[in-house]
Amino acid sequence: MPARGDHDARRREVSEAVWRVLADRGFGGLTLRAVAAEMGASTGLLTHYFPNKKTLVNYALDVADERTANRRVRGVQAEGLPALRSALLDVLPLTAGSAAMNRIWVSSWDGALADPELAIREKSRYDHWRGRLRPHVAAAVDRGELPASSDVDGLVATVAAFTHGLVVQALFDPDRFPPARQTEILDAFLSSISKR
Repeated sequence: MPARGDHDARRREVSEAVWRVLADRGFGGLTLRAVAAEMGASTGLLTHYFPNKKTLVNYALDVADERTANRRVRGVQAEGLPALRSALLDVLPLTAGSAAMNRIWVSSWDGALADPELAIREKSRYDHWRGRLRPHVAAAVDRGELPASSDVDGLVATVAAFTHGLVVQALFDPDRFPPARQTEILDAFLSSISKR
């Protein structure tokens, strides 16, 4: 039995290899063979961690969740629309790292559409994200930055849908949607909802 430190070190090595495969090939290219090759190891070694593809995919989603949760985000001084803007900028593919993370998440949708368990996990992820956006929208309404008559939950859903639509366009057409253009489009959108 390997020492706990050896196991933890191997787990970190596997996590890094899984992340590199995801960033390079997406979930469609995630296989035991690809991860093993990335590590310079045998697929037999990985079967101790992942007896099948489903366990590998679930682990990859755990790695992606952890990376997303631990990414550096903008500090926000003000509540309301400034905080909402910062939270949305943190989602957009404005850097190479955030573009890679978004490619990974977008590539995971295919599996989530085909697998009911993964679909539940994806729905939960969206519920969580909207839950993180909701206080910013509610504060913007309270501060008079958005109309008092705003349907907060409806607006949160609209903001989330708009942002992921922009993410997808930027991933598929980065020349048309470079970081400065994404930011302009986001700012125009926020301005438009604040004038309703």
